[in-house]
Amino acid sequence: MDEFYLRYYVGHRGRYGHEFLEFEFQPNGKLMYANNSRYKNETMIRKEAFVGPQVLKELARIVETSGVMQEDDSNWPEPNDVGRQELEVVWKDEHISFTTAKIGALLDVTGSKDPEGLRTFYYLVQDLKCLVFSLITLHFKIKPLG
Repeated sequence: MDEFYLRYYVGHRGRYGHEFLEFEFQPNGKLMYANNSRYKNETMIRKEAFVGPQVLKELARIVETSGVMQEDDSNWPEPNDVGRQELEVVWKDEHISFTTAKIGALLDVTGSKDPEGLRTFYYLVQDLKCLVFSLITLHFKIKPLG
């Protein structure tokens, strides 16, 4: 498989400081995860783990089948006071980097200048978050199964 790299960030600066969620998959399989929420004086959560080539292959498949590599963020909402999202993917001979406003709900997508493209991005991000949360939860499970 060609080298695959993915980074996602969503965050804002507000009442509790800089709050964000970020994860990154490196070509060597290293997964880095950070979640900084100052709500109720929570501390930053940082986790690192390695995933196998099959996980990277599945991640690449998810990105490819989403169609996001053919999108263009030029008509997506600019980052604002509500927050920003960033997605960067390097795979095969392509390198994409998207920046847009934080999307609170699907309603934010339908009202944009490029609802189809932003919908593609929105659903991909939901899938990526689900995968990452599952991997982190499984890898750092406190009690062993069985």
